[in-house]
Amino acid sequence: METALLYDRLQFAVTITFHYLFPQLTMGLALLLVYFKTRALWTKDEHFHAAARFWTNIFALAFAFGVVTGIPMEFQFGTNWAKFSTFAGGVIGQTLAMEGVFAFFLESSFLGLLLFGERRLSPRVQWLAAIMVFLGAWLSAYFILATNAWMQHPVGYTMVADGSVHVDNVWAVLSNPWLGWQFAHNMSGSVATASLAMAGVGAFYQLAGWHPAFAKTFLRTGIVSAALACSFLIFPTGHEHARLVFDHQPVTGAAMEGLFETKRGAGLLLIGQPNMESMTIDNPLVLPGMLSFLVYDELYAEVKGLTAFPREEWPDNIPLLYYAYHIMAGLGTLFALITVLALCLLWKDRLFRPQWRWLLWILMLIVPLPFVANTAGWMTAELGRQPWLVYGLFRTADGISPVVHSGNALFTLIGFLGIYGLLGITFILLVVDRIARGPHTGHGA
Repeated sequence: METALLYDRLQFAVTITFHYLFPQLTMGLALLLVYFKTRALWTKDEHFHAAARFWTNIFALAFAFGVVTGIPMEFQFGTNWAKFSTFAGGVIGQTLAMEGVFAFFLESSFLGLLLFGERRLSPRVQWLAAIMVFLGAWLSAYFILATNAWMQHPVGYTMVADGSVHVDNVWAVLSNPWLGWQFAHNMSGSVATASLAMAGVGAFYQLAGWHPAFAKTFLRTGIVSAALACSFLIFPTGHEHARLVFDHQPVTGAAMEGLFETKRGAGLLLIGQPNMESMTIDNPLVLPGMLSFLVYDELYAEVKGLTAFPREEWPDNIPLLYYAYHIMAGLGTLFALITVLALCLLWKDRLFRPQWRWLLWILMLIVPLPFVANTAGWMTAELGRQPWLVYGLFRTADGISPVVHSGNALFTLIGFLGIYGLLGITFILLVVDRIARGPHTGHGA
């Protein structure tokens, strides 16, 4: 049973991690498409229509691959996680159904209008279609995050006679106090991903000498939006979401920060390696008192360490959780520094001077890293919730299907790895081809 649990968890981790590579790009791009369509409507400049058209094609590719890779996840609730579905289906089924009915069809329908109706639609209708795509993408995220927020902090439910849970207040589920900051933090991450991807494409065009007008547009738009999104990721969304963790899942917060012993004036650990044998951090670099200050607004506030909680409540992979959290936080800080520097150079009209070409190279080469950071962030959230599927209510070990054995789970896991590997290569080739062809205005620009 333990082997089956391991393979079931690995399979879901593989499928959801690969799937989320696509929505984190499309959700952020949806906002940037609205910006380009708004500029096009306001200025009546074909340049911005062409920019929107180019990124709509990238959006459509990512959307299609996201749909294909998202379907298997929902099937896994009924196959690999049948007991969890029996327990919580009355709650999570409602939010996931809302996502499909209210959000997915809105996004996909108006994306079709953007892709195939541009020559027949007026600029104002195209602008409205872009807004509908944006609303659909962000509503989709909201309902899915409402599902996850309920698993992190269950509210608005009733336990019935058979031991399962049902919704007794849908508005409580949709206004979960966990959800607000989680949604803001997640969407800031997606905007940062899309913005850095746009800036990276602009940097590539600028370095290659291709499409100079679009290179500057993509760089300016990507850098400004990335600087804002990355700053918002750190404060207030990251800061306030971390406070939620310490308020409602203090053992998770201690594990994320590598805090084994309860301390007053707990320091913020920047670098170090958790040693699970000695329950210490090797080679630590610490900012004294900063963890207490950030969590409780007092330099000498007490922060509970892992040893203050029963061992069976500890996250089951503390080193991986610790590293995932620090990768997310470290990369987020790096992105903020790079984009703020680029923003300052843009403001002073220096970014395109030869002596700053090295920064364009950095902007181009870091494009994969926001995907790593977002993945690490979700690993932090999901590893931190362990050993619970629904925090405090239902343990992960109790959620798997008793009829799906370890051999079946391993076989399908290997199959998913092969299929997703091919899908990933196909997506990269299609995107590279689209970037190589570049945006076109119809006037040779």
